[in-house]
Amino acid sequence: MKLAEKNTVFYDGDCGFCKRSIQVILKKRKVDFYFLPLQSKTAKTILKKRGVKIELNTMYYLKNGILFQKSEAALQIARNLCFPYPSLFYLGKLVPRFLRDKVYDIVAQNRHRLHQQSCVLPTAEEKKFFIE
Repeated sequence: MKLAEKNTVFYDGDCGFCKRSIQVILKKRKVDFYFLPLQSKTAKTILKKRGVKIELNTMYYLKNGILFQKSEAALQIARNLCFPYPSLFYLGKLVPRFLRDKVYDIVAQNRHRLHQQSCVLPTAEEKKFFIE
């Protein structure tokens, strides 16, 4: 399976809040997700080919060759998690994207304060979902 066909989450590898979010995705997933830190060479190559200038305060989600960013990425991910997370997708879609992205930006600006850097090691089973 090519990377573009996988459910790939690009995240800030130096962010404790982001790493904690990855742990939630791993525990609540209904489908397999793969993870790639934005600081990696692979992430830079993939996103550059899509004309994206990487911003570390932005989460990107690649699903079936379509790249989602910010709140839309979060909603698309929530859609593929166990209950109650899919309800966030449907509720979030009721809010205009520019407002959702404003809230996303506020959280992103404060992400280092929300959860300090932590070292959570993936289990042997979870390691296969980390591309780099």
